[in-house]
Amino acid sequence: MDSQKYAGSIQLPDTEIVFRNIRNAKRFAIDIGGSLTKIAYYSTVSFRKALYTKDGDSKMGNASDFQYESSEIERLHFVKFETKYIEQCLDFIRKHLVASKESMIGKSIKATGGGAYKYAELIQNKLGLTVEKEDEIGCLIKGCNFLLRNIPDEQFTYCRHGDPEYHFISSDPNIFPYLLVNIGSGVSIMKVEDDDKYARIGGTSLGGGTFWGLGSLLTKAKGFDELLQLASEGDHRNVDLLVKDIYAFSEADIARSLLFTVSNDIGQIASLYALLHGLKKVYFGGYFLRNHPLSMHTISFAINYWSRGAVQALFLRHEGYLGAIGAFLRGTEECNPDKYSWGENYAGSSGLQSPLPQMKTSSGWPGGTIDQLEMDRCDQQLTFFPLLAHPEEYIPDTVDLTKDKEARDYWLSCFEDSLPSFVGQAIRSQASSGDAKERANKFREKYLSRLNTLKDHPFAYGNLTVRSLLDMREHCLNEFDFPDPYLQQKKMENENALKMLQCHLQYIDGLPWKEKQEALVRGVLAGNVFDWGAKEVVELMEKGLGFKEAAAKLQARPWLHDDLDAWIARVAGKPHKCAAVFLDNSGCDVVLGIFPFIRELLSRNTKVVLCANSKPALNDVTATELEFLIQEMLKKCPIFAKHYKEGNLCIRKSGQASPCLDLSRMPASLTQELIQWGCDLVVVEGMGRAIHTNLDAKLMCDSLKLAVIKNRWLAHRLGGEMFAVMCKYEADQSSLESNSGASS
Repeated sequence: MDSQKYAGSIQLPDTEIVFRNIRNAKRFAIDIGGSLTKIAYYSTVSFRKALYTKDGDSKMGNASDFQYESSEIERLHFVKFETKYIEQCLDFIRKHLVASKESMIGKSIKATGGGAYKYAELIQNKLGLTVEKEDEIGCLIKGCNFLLRNIPDEQFTYCRHGDPEYHFISSDPNIFPYLLVNIGSGVSIMKVEDDDKYARIGGTSLGGGTFWGLGSLLTKAKGFDELLQLASEGDHRNVDLLVKDIYAFSEADIARSLLFTVSNDIGQIASLYALLHGLKKVYFGGYFLRNHPLSMHTISFAINYWSRGAVQALFLRHEGYLGAIGAFLRGTEECNPDKYSWGENYAGSSGLQSPLPQMKTSSGWPGGTIDQLEMDRCDQQLTFFPLLAHPEEYIPDTVDLTKDKEARDYWLSCFEDSLPSFVGQAIRSQASSGDAKERANKFREKYLSRLNTLKDHPFAYGNLTVRSLLDMREHCLNEFDFPDPYLQQKKMENENALKMLQCHLQYIDGLPWKEKQEALVRGVLAGNVFDWGAKEVVELMEKGLGFKEAAAKLQARPWLHDDLDAWIARVAGKPHKCAAVFLDNSGCDVVLGIFPFIRELLSRNTKVVLCANSKPALNDVTATELEFLIQEMLKKCPIFAKHYKEGNLCIRKSGQASPCLDLSRMPASLTQELIQWGCDLVVVEGMGRAIHTNLDAKLMCDSLKLAVIKNRWLAHRLGGEMFAVMCKYEADQSSLESNSGASS
């Protein structure tokens, strides 16, 4: 299956694949510049999908009930290469397309950039496609808007001598207004106020063309990159002198001084336009930059100097693809931004400053460096969680590993050390598949190569966090058709936990009210111990860890963060109207921990919305699996049956495919329902969702964050020991801020 899936692709070392799935390409767009060409295409990618069914007598079923079906996802591919290879590239595409040149006649390709006119006839002759030329400025803006909406840490500031040099900025719910400065041969400055409201408000002819033209006359540099490299080695102070001080200086000094001259001019003009129009966000892109550190440094310095810090110079991780993305989006219903969101596929994308290597292949590719970006379509549009107190300030992650070297070194090593365990689990999950071992080893190579890249370039894929490392691992597993390696394990644990449920509920119901409330919280915490992503816990689980044993391992009170008394006091008051509960693990966690907890909420007539992963990750319960578990619960618990029938207990997909939780990317349908139902309580459970992410998130409703710290290093970092407890209750932040404002 794997060999056919990638037939016709360009295969590189360390399992990199370029022009993947080109045979199934359904639509093309191209942005042709003087030096670089960017091709965009849309395809459907086949992959395994776990199928969870029950047998006829309504039991949970046996091992044979778990099967895989073939499914598809929609993917956008963007590939960047040197324009001098465009003819060979078109030959490669024609050779590997399923459709013949004749069958393509009458179809079109969107094209933008200066080369759209120069190479129109070549494209038509090679591929049989009619070239439809698109406005370059409109494409750039459309592409910029798309990236800002769909890649949360797309934008960053750059400080050459900072620690870290790259500071990534989370997306704001409202990306407008902003200034887009495109630096090619010349400079175009566009003011963008909305998707369809933008205008070119200025520019200058002093841009990349000036830099290269003068540089080629004053130095022996043979290319733009060579001139930039020369500038990075020079000292402009040796050239920027009075006439009487001039002496013999190096070409490197000349190149650097020339770069500063051009950058200062662009920075001054851009900052003046920004100040004139009252704009604080200025995005820079174009061939002149290409995320080159020295270029970004000189632009950032100039903007900060001329605006006196009032304007911020911002850069984009994928700025080279703006035109190609915009051209592709013209008239494509599949990418309708009002209907779908997209997410970056870390397994198929090159990192910032880590282009794919020079290569020559037997597939017909001529050579040269290549860069690529892949984005997968989500099931629906994603948006910010409506109860975030300050969505424009929301940062999902608790620790930024680009800033914290000690934490970065630890977690990169931790994820590398855990690789053999995941490779073994992947193989066992598809033991009957003849190529499972081969694919698992490719997964190991791919993920290891990403980790090695991040050791040298922590900023390569945006904010480096525990969440991004977990997401990257899931992407790599899916890349090699391991969609749910813990499927069988989850099934077994669910069945065992259900057998224990009745006795556990009887124990809970026999307690006095206050002790019952504490026992319910302790039950959630005990269940949260069962985590196949925590190495030390895995060793205990493999020896047969039981629910009561897990409860006994919990830190004695007072806990590391102990708001239990405050939570119990709140529960003693007026019942909540609607609770959104974000779930973590299968088995004891959801069955013996969460189910009794929400049963108590239901008994108080609180509507409960169980939010579970849309797609598998580790042993986390998915919304699909939860549907089957709830059906079992309806038979065992009259309270569940009553409220499920009345619509007061429902299951929703959280839009996540990760052990963590990003509240800036929630299904729009879920957010609308929570507003409609008057959600006034959010419960977030688990180390990934409540500690690695969202520990500091403030909400405009009551919130309860529950987790057990199952990593010894992290526990010590937070001031605790293994199995330390996080029980963080916070009242509605909006009422607190309102009261604070009134008192002041």
